[in-house]
Amino acid sequence: MGWNLSSSLPLLLLLLLLLVTILHHHLTAALPLSTNSRWIVKDGEGGDTRVKLSCVNWVSHLDAVIAEGLSKQPVDMISKKILDMGFNCVRLTYPLFLFTNDSVGSVTVRLSLRKLGLIESIAGFQANNPSIIDLPVIKAFQEVVASLDRNNVMMILDNQISKPGWCCSDFDGNGFFGDRYFDPEVWLKGLTKVATMFNNTTNVVGMSLRNELRGPRQNVSIWYRYMQKGAEVVHAANPNVLVILSGLSYDKDLSFIQTQDVNLTFSNKLVFEAHWYGFSDSEDWETGNPNQVCSRVVDNIMSKSGFLLDKGYPLFISEWGVDQRGTNQNDNRYLNCFMAWAADYDLDWALWTLAGSYYLREGVVGMEEFYGALNWDWCEPRNSSFLEKISSIQSPFQGPGLSNTRPHKIIFHPATGLCVQRQSFFKPLTLGPCTEAEGWDYTPKKTLTIKGTYYCLQADGVGKKAKLGIICTDSSSKWEPISASKLHLSSKTNNGAVVCLDIDSENNIVTNTCRCLTNDNMCDPASQWFKVINSTMGVGTEPYSRVDAILQSLGANLLG
Repeated sequence: MGWNLSSSLPLLLLLLLLLVTILHHHLTAALPLSTNSRWIVKDGEGGDTRVKLSCVNWVSHLDAVIAEGLSKQPVDMISKKILDMGFNCVRLTYPLFLFTNDSVGSVTVRLSLRKLGLIESIAGFQANNPSIIDLPVIKAFQEVVASLDRNNVMMILDNQISKPGWCCSDFDGNGFFGDRYFDPEVWLKGLTKVATMFNNTTNVVGMSLRNELRGPRQNVSIWYRYMQKGAEVVHAANPNVLVILSGLSYDKDLSFIQTQDVNLTFSNKLVFEAHWYGFSDSEDWETGNPNQVCSRVVDNIMSKSGFLLDKGYPLFISEWGVDQRGTNQNDNRYLNCFMAWAADYDLDWALWTLAGSYYLREGVVGMEEFYGALNWDWCEPRNSSFLEKISSIQSPFQGPGLSNTRPHKIIFHPATGLCVQRQSFFKPLTLGPCTEAEGWDYTPKKTLTIKGTYYCLQADGVGKKAKLGIICTDSSSKWEPISASKLHLSSKTNNGAVVCLDIDSENNIVTNTCRCLTNDNMCDPASQWFKVINSTMGVGTEPYSRVDAILQSLGANLLG
């Protein structure tokens, strides 16, 4: 009896749909997310497992009230590009009026673009997303969420502003509760609507209640009144999502939490967010010594928001970013400082931004976004070297459920995003992917010893390669963080020369005269910045050779 393809097709389609459903459930079954002290986690068979949010901001709050880029590329292609660039999450922004004002949300995509005179965007939209162009903008937003969901990209839905437009200023009427466009009761209704609408969307894992509170009305007591109410209405409507609270002064100040905790009826869902850009301290980066500026800025951030980690709350750096052309020296210095801090505290974060260009921003049609991860036409990454650099902080270094080795240290190089690794005792130490980083112990005697061995890091002289040794009692085996930033690792050679860890042109680890420690604002210390950070992830060392084994035995005899 022959097989009839046409009669079996419905059954095959049903089986395929069942398979897709099972795979989707398998990939997302560990969601929703919750918190365990300062970590964001998912529940697994063996208990909580850390999930690191490595997000990118996708703007959907500007005048057109449509997610940017849909006139350039199909929505599913953009969702896949996000994953291809190493991000696992999107902070998807929206204006409150999209959900609270029918005259905004009911306008079709085509009409919204036409009202703004964006004829080219209409043509591009028609070509790339014809199934969306005649939907109301609120349905278009849902289509973007659906695309991210089916591509298994986690989402934080962020209420960026009330009235659609570029954010932000002190006097735009969107800054604080009671401003012209910021009625707290309307805001609470909008949050409830958003939380309810996406209650069954598995990959919507969090809601950020309001972006960058600011302006002359901002007030701590009113902050508590309404942010607590906002948290409660979101949790009541969708108990699965993380509830993310921003601070005051453009999301740079949560210091008031030091003296008064947020009082909520639920637990294990609360996350705080903060923003940090180089332009916030641009004059300092331009005129100051990078070590001293980095130290001062990080100290300020820790006092305004970083302290929350010690209080047992996750801190989500929901906006940070740089001019990805690489020509802004202030941004470049800021980026190295940020990388060291983000790696040291293993933070969750969202890069600003995905957009390579905008339909319309601040009156400019097709404005290019040089902070964008994608280029102007949304086809390719703007700067692949930047993506390679930040890839090291896209994965977690530590956290619940990630302990596949004993706790150890790794030596991180912020300027490259790489870590110190070795191949054997006789080959030079080099930089390489942090997933293959060497594991170290940093002892009370200030020696850096390879985990589980007697090998220690030693300085051999100015301009020479750093080496491994087994006699680790002299000054050349002692390493101490110096400079205001504590990002220089310094040692003293046996002839008394003070040197700092550095890299050569081939990324070999060398020691050179320490530079840029103080005062000089023209000096760039980036190659000499290293950070010893905690890790519980796998150590990348290859199995020991016979020579290694002999040296290990010799070291044991000498020290025993």
